[in-house]
Amino acid sequence: MPPPPTSHRRRVATVVATPPHASKSPPALGQERASAQGVAGPEVVHTVTSVSVLGISPCDARSPPPCTASGIWTDFFVGFRCSESAEEHLRIVVLGGGRVGGAIVRDLAAEDDFSVLVVDVDPVRVERLTEFGADGVIADLSTPKNVCKAVTDADLVVGAVPGFLGYRTVEEVLKCHRPVVDISFFPQDAFGLAQLAKDAGVPCLFDCGVAPGLSNLVLGRMEAALDEVQSFHCLVGGLPVERNWPWEYKALFSPGDVIEEYTRPARMRREGKDVTVPALTDVELVNFPGLGSLEAFNTDGLRSLLTTSKAANMVEKTLRYPGHAVRMRILRDAGFFSTHEVQAASGTVRPRDVTEALLFNAWHYEEGEPDLTVMRLVVEGTVDGEPVRHVYNLLDYYNTDTETSSMARTTGYTCTGMVRLLASGLWNEPGLIPPEMVGRNEECFEAILRHLERRGVHLFHRVDQG
Repeated sequence: MPPPPTSHRRRVATVVATPPHASKSPPALGQERASAQGVAGPEVVHTVTSVSVLGISPCDARSPPPCTASGIWTDFFVGFRCSESAEEHLRIVVLGGGRVGGAIVRDLAAEDDFSVLVVDVDPVRVERLTEFGADGVIADLSTPKNVCKAVTDADLVVGAVPGFLGYRTVEEVLKCHRPVVDISFFPQDAFGLAQLAKDAGVPCLFDCGVAPGLSNLVLGRMEAALDEVQSFHCLVGGLPVERNWPWEYKALFSPGDVIEEYTRPARMRREGKDVTVPALTDVELVNFPGLGSLEAFNTDGLRSLLTTSKAANMVEKTLRYPGHAVRMRILRDAGFFSTHEVQAASGTVRPRDVTEALLFNAWHYEEGEPDLTVMRLVVEGTVDGEPVRHVYNLLDYYNTDTETSSMARTTGYTCTGMVRLLASGLWNEPGLIPPEMVGRNEECFEAILRHLERRGVHLFHRVDQG
């Protein structure tokens, strides 16, 4: 990743004003808008509140843009209104600047053709990411009006908020008629957004991470290439490189998201019938050369594939170091993941709240602590009546040069690859688009793989005939 441009003037603002009305008919990606040049459009007063950690003082956005000694712009601007070269760049707004969102921002901001704005509630995150060439807005994205306000002047939006905010955030972006690529892995059924995406007339690409995401792209490509796909088997997991007792596990996401994965029933397909089984079941040991044996167990990761794929057999399993599943089953079955309140000596508590609080520190990655991502995809089908088996393997590690975690790399760079498909026009079909639909387009699929390879993320493919 190239160093941040020294000439880039960083701007950080805080959203507090009422959002302007979004245009009902946004121009095509990259098309100039008058607001990008600081003229035309509704007049809206945006006041910046003071943010002590950034040294921002209140000011009125209509006044000449002041600049602090540190080079941080202290005015609020509608999207990219203050950018001198915005009319020449594709304006991308990234909603969420966490570990994965941060990797997305850095990757996109390194492109000369993109102007990137990151929006996050954490001022420290925003300030850090402005050092890599992005502009920043500090805003609480749990408030729908702030989402609308943040994307007003965007040509394209990336959703990287926590899962519990994901669906509502994408919904607000579509109401503003903006194209969106999302990685939030929200629990709701994404197809509930289909009509809204159709009415907006823009692409809405969801589940654009590693799995779901890259895994879906592969199955989509196989379904287009083979005469028939009979089975799809996905094994995937993110792990710390060092195994430390008692958990031998850490998470780049909140413990609550992981616990949700272990409590939500796992959907799969067996012999043409969709079935549901408890998570953490059907544990098996799988060997990975150079890594050793890992355990795989059922989780609910197939998502859109259960709607779009005709494969008779499909399953997704999560990979962990051996022994993890039984530890999690003990906690779950003993009630530590329960959301029902219980009476304790100190008062009424929810066991899950206590468990999440304890695991937050236990599963937290220290700065610079290495992780890895491992995935194996097995697709079986037929070509000209003959059986064929395609196997895709991925093993990726923390990048010490960019100080980027493997999970952020594999998830974030798949997302930025999707962004580039829209930016280049390789994909321009509007509506709700799951990754497997993109994978059916060979040119798009190969473009994503090249995009990942240039960033050191390699998906190795072999074919077994007969």
